Amino acid sequence: MKATSIANHEKTFFDKGIDASGKEFIIKEMSVPIKGTSQVMPYVQCRLKNGDTSFYEQEKHTKNQIVLHYTAGYLKGDIAALSRPNYRVSTPFIIARNGKILNLWSSAYWSYHLGSGAVGGNTRGSKRTIGIELSNIGFLKKRNDRLVTVYSDNDVYCNMDQTQFYTKLATPYRGEQYYATFTKQQYNSLILLLQYLTSEYNIPKAFLPEDQRYEIGTNDLVNFEGIVSHVNYRVSGKWDIGPAFDWNTVIESLTS
Repeated sequence: MKATSIANHEKTFFDKGIDASGKEFIIKEMSVPIKGTSQVMPYVQCRLKNGDTSFYEQEKHTKNQIVLHYTAGYLKGDIAALSRPNYRVSTPFIIARNGKILNLWSSAYWSYHLGSGAVGGNTRGSKRTIGIELSNIGFLKKRNDRLVTVYSDNDVYCNMDQTQFYTKLATPYRGEQYYATFTKQQYNSLILLLQYLTSEYNIPKAFLPEDQRYEIGTNDLVNFEGIVSHVNYRVSGKWDIGPAFDWNTVIESLTS
């Protein structure tokens, strides 16, 4: 999908409430106060019309860490993948490119989101962490004067002169140099969501040091309280969220 088509793609979901697999959702605009502040976080409650809850576990566990992901897809497909019946791979939050925060289920519950081989174990880690997915196609491949998605050389994302749609790293990260950019609305909403979650669950507004931020974690990662990303848990096969992300803006906004 072209980057210029994503806004309309997202609009059709918010208008109709139907994901890429045809599942229907009840969508409701809501808001919640952020503890200890005068701020309010608007969000979109997104619940399956058929009442299915089989893609997450309705068990409450103490939360002490937040893990950032990107979806490697587009919103309707993201929602479809994160609400597969009986699959139990999901996160409570998805941030659309228009900045809307979608909530699929209570963040007090849990579902698998770290993956097989995750440092410290997928089950243990998924129970004690809260996953946030940002809707983003991920890394891109250069083909002549275009950037295409990893899924097909015919799936053009943007032209090389459309620099607002991608970031080129000076040094490739995990073998990839081009990454789709996140939107300003996503950054703003992520900061607000992190403010809400850190206050709600008493999670420190702490980040890994820059020299460790994009590396696979050690067993100490399971004891770290704060905000990390998926790449810290997986030695390979994941690129979310690495250096093609404005960490400084998020950290400064959250800790200032």
